Amino acid sequence: MTDPVEKIAAAVLYEGYVLWPYRRSAQKNQKRWTFGGVYPRAFSESAGTNDPWLMQTQCLVVGEKPAVEVKVRFLHVVQRKVAALREELTEAERLEFVDELRVGGERYLAWEETAEREIVVSGLGLADLETPTRAAISIPAGVEEDPLADEGGEVVGALVRSWHSLEGVVEVEAEPVCCEGLFRLTVKITNTAPWDGQDRDETLRQTFVSTHTILRVEDGEFVSLMDPPEEMKRLAEECENKKTWPVLAGKEGDKHTVLSSPIILYDYPKIAPESPGDLFDGGEIDQLLTLSILSLTDEEKEEARATDPRAREILDRSESLSEEDLMNLHGAMRDFQTLRGGEQIDPFEVEGLEKSAPISVTVGGVEVRSGSRVRLCPRAGRDIFDIALSGMVAIVERIEQDYEDRILLSVSVEDDPGREMVDMPVLGHRFFFSPEEVEPLESET
Repeated sequence: MTDPVEKIAAAVLYEGYVLWPYRRSAQKNQKRWTFGGVYPRAFSESAGTNDPWLMQTQCLVVGEKPAVEVKVRFLHVVQRKVAALREELTEAERLEFVDELRVGGERYLAWEETAEREIVVSGLGLADLETPTRAAISIPAGVEEDPLADEGGEVVGALVRSWHSLEGVVEVEAEPVCCEGLFRLTVKITNTAPWDGQDRDETLRQTFVSTHTILRVEDGEFVSLMDPPEEMKRLAEECENKKTWPVLAGKEGDKHTVLSSPIILYDYPKIAPESPGDLFDGGEIDQLLTLSILSLTDEEKEEARATDPRAREILDRSESLSEEDLMNLHGAMRDFQTLRGGEQIDPFEVEGLEKSAPISVTVGGVEVRSGSRVRLCPRAGRDIFDIALSGMVAIVERIEQDYEDRILLSVSVEDDPGREMVDMPVLGHRFFFSPEEVEPLESET
C-alpha cells in the first residue's frame, strides 16, 4: 500500500484491534472495539448507554463546481469458533465446539476477528446535493468453515467464522454558504440494524466498528478546520462533527483529500518512515513495543500466535528485525517547521530565532560550566524519573538556552556505566535540570 492516505486510514482502522502483549488472556484485550463505533439506533437509544448510532462529518469545500467521492470504511466483527471433529457423532453433529484445539504443532483459540467493509459513493456534484443522496449499507449474515488437518492430512477439526448482518445508510448533503463557490459538506453514517435487547458485547456484532470516512474532491479544495483562513474561521467553527474529526490528508499542502477519523489527528498525518509495520497502537513508540514483544516468553508468544493471524504477523516481523532495523527505531529528528502567516519558512533564515547559550552560569556563588561536577536536587513536582536521580553526582555536559530564554544544564550521571555514550542523546544518558536544581561540587575536587 503506497497511498499515504490509505496507510494512515489503515492505521486508524486497526487502532486498538489487539494490544500488546497480543494474547487473548491479557486484561487489555478483554474489551475491544473502543474506537469509532456506530451502533444500532435502538440499542443507542435504550436506557443507560451513550454509544452513538450516528457519525457525522461536516467540512467546507471551495470551488465553482466541485464534485466529491465519499468512501466509508469500517470493521465488521467476525466470531471465530474452534471445532473438534468427533467421529462418534452423527454427520449433522460431527463438529463439537471447544475453547481451544491443538492440531500437530499448532494451537487454535476461539476469538473475534474482523472483516473490512467499504461503501463508496462517487461523482457527487456539490451543487446538486441540497437534497441529500443516500447509499444503503446492506451486508448479509454469513458463515465460513476452514478445515484443520493433522500432519497426516486427516481432517480433525475446523475453524468456523460467522458474522451478523449489518444495515445502515450513508447520507451526503451539501449547501452553499456565505458566498458563491463555498459549500458546507455533510456526511452522515447511521446504523439501522434491528436490535432485540442483546447486551453490548453481542450488539458489537451488529456495529460498524472503527468507522472512518475518506473524502476526495475534484475541481475544488477542502478548507482546513484546524487552520482555516481568517475569513473562514467562523464558518469552520460552526461545522458540526459528531464522533469524528476531519483533517487534510496526503501530500503536505494538497487540499483535495480529507480523512475524517474517530481518533483526533492533525492536518497531514504521516506514518513514521522507520516503522517496520503496524502494531495497532499508532500513538506508541515502535521501539518500546518491539522490545516488549521480543521479551515475551515462548509460552506467551505461542498464545499470541494462536490468538490472531495479525498478532502472529507482528511477532514474526519483530523476531526477524536485524540489529540495524532495531537501531533505526531509537528515534528520529524530524525537520522543524516554522510558520509565518501560515507559510512555512526556513527557521535558520529568521533573525533572532537562534539562541546562544552562555558559556557558564553562577550557582550559589560558584561558576558552573561544561565539565563541572554537581549534585542533583530536583524541585518538587518533577516526574518520578527526575526524583530518582535526586542526590546523585552528575557532570555538566553543556549549557543550553531555550526559546523562552530559560537556561538548562544538560548533565550525565557520573556513575552511569553508559556515560561514554552521552554524545548519543537518543539513548537516554543525558538529562536536563535548571541551575536552581543543582548544587556545585567544585570544592570537592
